[in-house]
Amino acid sequence: MDALFASLYGELHRLAARHVHGLPPGGSLGTTTLVHEAYLKLRDLDGDRFADRGRFLAYASRAMRSLVIDYARRRRTKKRGGEYHLLGADQTELVAEGPREPAVESLAAAMEEVDRLDPATAQLVDLHVFCGLSLVEIAGLRGASERTLQRDWRKARLLLRHLIATAD
Repeated sequence: MDALFASLYGELHRLAARHVHGLPPGGSLGTTTLVHEAYLKLRDLDGDRFADRGRFLAYASRAMRSLVIDYARRRRTKKRGGEYHLLGADQTELVAEGPREPAVESLAAAMEEVDRLDPATAQLVDLHVFCGLSLVEIAGLRGASERTLQRDWRKARLLLRHLIATAD
């Protein structure tokens, strides 16, 4: 696993940057921290278990996604004052946020449901959205045609949109 992480460190760092991109500024979770936390989460796994680069990156992306979700949940807990945020340097009052669930939580729940319903579709979303691989690259990894992946991607988007809409 150490060798696998070392050889793919640059790609893992870019992957982590995609995961932390939507987080609010000022948090303690950065790209390097996320890569290292994912390493700690995955280090006990057997590196031979991943047949190719794409499967490893999809698995690492899933681990990073769960770390980001856990981080977002911890930040917003009422116990730590997460339902409040500071307005600015010149404003000292705190404002309560509404009861609306953050997009991260909705996406996390939808992705868990997609993984339960169709693991191949969940892997496609991980590879395309979080790993940044093109549909052509994913088709090469899976041994499928690009047209098939386009249909699968359309199905994944519709399924995610439906799951997120019904969760609200």
